[in-house]
Amino acid sequence: MDDRNVGYAQGIGSSDIGTFADNLAESLDRQMKIAFEPEERKALRRFSSTEVAGLLRVSTSNLRNRHKDGSFPEVHTDNRGHRFYTAQEVDELRNILERTGKNAESYRPGRRDGDRLQVLSVVNFKGGSSKTTATIHLAQRYALRGYRVLVLDLDPQASLTTFFGFRPELEFAEGGTIYDALRYEDQVPLSDVIQKTYFHKLDMVPAGLMLSEYETETANALARRMQPIFAERLALALEEVEADYDIVLIDCPPQLGFLTLTALAASTGLLVTVVPGMLDIASMSQFLKLASETVKAVEEAIGRRVTWDFVKFLITRYEPSDGPQTQMAGYLRSILAGQVMTEPMLKSTAISDAGMTQQTVYEVDPGQFIRKTIDRALTSVNGVADELEQTIQMAWGRR
Repeated sequence: MDDRNVGYAQGIGSSDIGTFADNLAESLDRQMKIAFEPEERKALRRFSSTEVAGLLRVSTSNLRNRHKDGSFPEVHTDNRGHRFYTAQEVDELRNILERTGKNAESYRPGRRDGDRLQVLSVVNFKGGSSKTTATIHLAQRYALRGYRVLVLDLDPQASLTTFFGFRPELEFAEGGTIYDALRYEDQVPLSDVIQKTYFHKLDMVPAGLMLSEYETETANALARRMQPIFAERLALALEEVEADYDIVLIDCPPQLGFLTLTALAASTGLLVTVVPGMLDIASMSQFLKLASETVKAVEEAIGRRVTWDFVKFLITRYEPSDGPQTQMAGYLRSILAGQVMTEPMLKSTAISDAGMTQQTVYEVDPGQFIRKTIDRALTSVNGVADELEQTIQMAWGRR
């Protein structure tokens, strides 16, 4: 018999699917190790003077003069005399500016006394709306800006975890994920599952397939009236590490289950990603309606209102030259007014190509792309991050 017809003759069973998964996992692990040799872990590139000046909000001439007068330490210089900085070195410069520069507080934009931890959930009903892409780019941008950032992967598919260079099906098969800090039996402190990353000032909590068990366990826990209920579990877990961070970003799964509701109840702000198309907007409308009704039931269960400092809608995968998209973006803005962010996240080959190697536009070598392409992507992502940063600052009573 032709081997190609074996599947039809004998049928493909669950063990065959498991074999597919094992083969893929082993291959991906090999590819990951090849990509990140010799450390076998991701590492962050150095940043140019122009990039660093933008992050510190100073001029390149100011940066250059500070090195000349000795108030800034010297850093790596290439054979053309161009300076390049690690993320740690950027943070050291920020410390110096905070001590010696004018408007010292502007160089440390994070929390001050009395500011509450900002917990932002990135949500949508549909997959493919760039939730994970938005989450990781925002997290990295804010870390580079000087914020202390924690990201939580709350999606059992663990795409965000993989983006950080982990193989969840191999490294966290026995535990060590957000599930351990949320489960109803043998729960561990959140600090036990926080992973340091290759990105300075950016920590993350990974996900894995076991996280899907949370949905079933929560239904059983509700039937048994176990406390604390799901709507309070993440908020309580975050209390342990609250003093260590300024911003928490949560990548939610693409459905409104107990995991997403757990995130919503713990959040101080929501970022709803939406592709500007009729079907995507219709799906988002359904998500918002269902979320509204479900959160009301949650409020009754916990005896308090669930409120957020802000809810923002981020237009993603946007192509300005696409007439129908432009029309739908305008439609959204007319209906939701100031809730829709002014800056959209553009559809970009630089973003998608970087994603093919589990990287972001902040990680890739700019020299690997056409200058116009990478600059366009960076301008878009930076614009989104900076606009949302202003919203966060306003929630802290600034600006």
